[in-house]
This record gives sequence, structure tokens and C-alpha cells, in this order.
Amino acid sequence: MKSIRDPKVDAYIEKSAEFARPILRHLRKLVHRACSTAEESLKWNFPFFVHHGLLCYMGGFKQHCSFGFRRQGMNEILRKDGRLSSDGMGSFGRITSLADLPNDKTLLRYIREAVKLNEAGAPVRTSLKPRPPAKPPADLMAALRKNKNAATNFKKFSPYQRREYIEWITEAKQSETRVKRLATTIKWLAEGKPRNWKYMNC
Repeated sequence: MKSIRDPKVDAYIEKSAEFARPILRHLRKLVHRACSTAEESLKWNFPFFVHHGLLCYMGGFKQHCSFGFRRQGMNEILRKDGRLSSDGMGSFGRITSLADLPNDKTLLRYIREAVKLNEAGAPVRTSLKPRPPAKPPADLMAALRKNKNAATNFKKFSPYQRREYIEWITEAKQSETRVKRLATTIKWLAEGKPRNWKYMNC
């Protein structure tokens, strides 16, 4: 059975930013090379590849692209290789050029691993107990006390939305990065924006 290509995906790629087109075409080619029976579909305004369920997806934004997998097991594989990124949507973070992607051999291996997980019926996400509310760090609390709008909006946000900001700040590896993230957090909170507001209407 040959790969089934969807004209809507062709249209999606052509409408994407100029820098994104070669990236999306390359990812599409690799998916079909790794899984010759993959079908294409446009879901939630993004191209998805289907094989025994949703296999992987890609997206083109104004300044970057994304590529990711649906099965929880892929997170473990990518994390072990040091490839898993939390910077934006997708498994590999913000992709601005082909150089930001793993080499073809590695990407093909990842896609084939995802195929195996799908065929085995692996769960999309693990069953975990609800996580306790994330505790805001001291520097965030101090900054919120100085900005009433930011504090009010932070309080209105869901526990998940608050956690996104808290983890973004606390996961910074350098103090300079943390200071910049904290300043950005307060700015966005004052405007009523969740952490990933840039991707909400893309």
C-alpha cells in the first residue's frame, strides 16, 4: 500500500513562510520514507501523519517550524538522546532551518520507533496522578507584588497555565536567562497572556 498524500497538506506547505517550506517538505518526505503506508490528514490546522493512529505532526509558524510525536514512549526515547525540547510546540523545539533537525538517519530512526509504538498500541500519554500545584519561586512572587495586573492575571490562570510559567523560569540554567524569563513572564502576565500564547492562533 502506497503512502496517501492529502492535497490539503500541499496547500498548507505552499501557504507557509518561505523559510518553512523546505523544512516541511523534508519532514514530509522522511515520514513517508520511514513509513510507506502513512496517510496524511489536516487536524487542528496542522498536518498529521496517520498509521495505526496519529503518528506524528508538523507545523509552520511565522518564524519557526515544529515536528513532534504523539506517543508517550517517544518522549522517553528523545529524552534519553538529549533531543526532547520544551521550547514551543513539538518534540524538537523551534526549528528555523534544516540544520536545527537531527540528521536524516537519526530522524528516520525516531519515526520508525514511533511506528513500532503505534503498531503495538502504546498509550498516547501515561496515566499519572494529578500533580500538586506548582509553588511559585521567591523571585516570581516578589515581581508579582510589584505588578498588580500581572498578579491578578496569574491568580486567574489555571494551575496548568501557572505551572507553565513557573517551570519556564525555574528550568533556566543560567541566572541571566532566568532574569530575562522572569521579566518576560511579568510583561505577558500583565497583558493577560498564557505562557504559549504565540501558538494559540497559529
